[in-house]
Amino acid sequence: MARSARKLNGTVIVTYRCNARCNMCNRYKAPSRPEEELSIETIRKLPRMGFTNITGGEPFIRTDLPQIVRELYRLSDRIVISTNGYFTDRIVALAKEFPQIGIRISIEGLEKTNDEIRGLENGYRRGYQTLKTLRGMGMKDVGFGMTVQDRNAPDLLPLYDISDEMGMEFATASLHNSFYFVETKNIIHDRPMVAMNLERLVNRLLKSKAPKKWFRAYFNHGLINYIYGQPRLLPCDMSFDTFFIDPYGDVMPCNGTKDKEVMGNLNAQTWDELWHSPRAEAVRRRVRQCDRQCWMIGSVSPAMHRYIWKPAWWVLRHKLKGLFSDHPYSMYENRICRDYRDGKVTKEQLDRCSTCDAGAAVNDGLSERDRREARDRQPPGGPTKGENA
Repeated sequence: MARSARKLNGTVIVTYRCNARCNMCNRYKAPSRPEEELSIETIRKLPRMGFTNITGGEPFIRTDLPQIVRELYRLSDRIVISTNGYFTDRIVALAKEFPQIGIRISIEGLEKTNDEIRGLENGYRRGYQTLKTLRGMGMKDVGFGMTVQDRNAPDLLPLYDISDEMGMEFATASLHNSFYFVETKNIIHDRPMVAMNLERLVNRLLKSKAPKKWFRAYFNHGLINYIYGQPRLLPCDMSFDTFFIDPYGDVMPCNGTKDKEVMGNLNAQTWDELWHSPRAEAVRRRVRQCDRQCWMIGSVSPAMHRYIWKPAWWVLRHKLKGLFSDHPYSMYENRICRDYRDGKVTKEQLDRCSTCDAGAAVNDGLSERDRREARDRQPPGGPTKGENA
């Protein structure tokens, strides 16, 4: 099938508003305004998609989310909504109408760890209860999502065990810096400790009888590579078969760039005008030169499907090793882990290339109107919410 005929993977950021105060995401400091957010009319202009992720901010803050899902349901083969799980009644009501959609609830560790990281009182209990309710309804495509950092890495395997016992998906990510997260303070300090916990997860996943978990093991192997600041294991094809659209209608290759890269605006253009425009082609050329080495599921999952022989060969080798060992995978398969252990690379050197430009100045992704109004709300001499970090 020609590339142009393939269905796209789309991420629809329906709002930048959020009720959580996560330590690794400052999106709540630069929210979008409800009247500026994606309209149903604009959503109807989106193309056919093989997979659609609905995210935010917190998407269930939008009370018209059911209407948005109804429109996207017509356009998408599969929909997954990323949420903090706080608005249980809204989530359950939507799941009753659309039992085939997926729900991923962000849980950043066991109860104390999660609530400290997310800054949301009773966040763990509400998220966990939402998951249990959805499973009790018979909903199949539900699971956890966890962003791994120093603070929660020891909870990684216990949380996976909870998801496994409940028969749920378990998705991982690592800290990242970009315009999407508003500020650029994210960095992993104790890489060996975090990597060791990821190594334990990789070995647990490889022992599973589910092939999907074997490929999840490969993804987590890539996370270790990423937190040590190394080049991606697979090429990035964002902006070719995959796109993001933000609350203002701006279509972007992804949410991982330092500055907001805009291919066009769907409020003002048709999809074909936007997708095949000279501006979109210019963004694709920049994507081909991108050196940020992100390892996020939105870009890695399509790459794993396209370059399937690479993860498949990795999985095969480690499954064969697993016939002779309970510990077929080691983080020290990554040369950088050995070099750091042996003192050939210093922490300072790794810090300079880690988590995509920690401390860099970034665009906050706000509309100009929102940025002006945020500036006007600040007291004289005070810092401006949402300004560049």
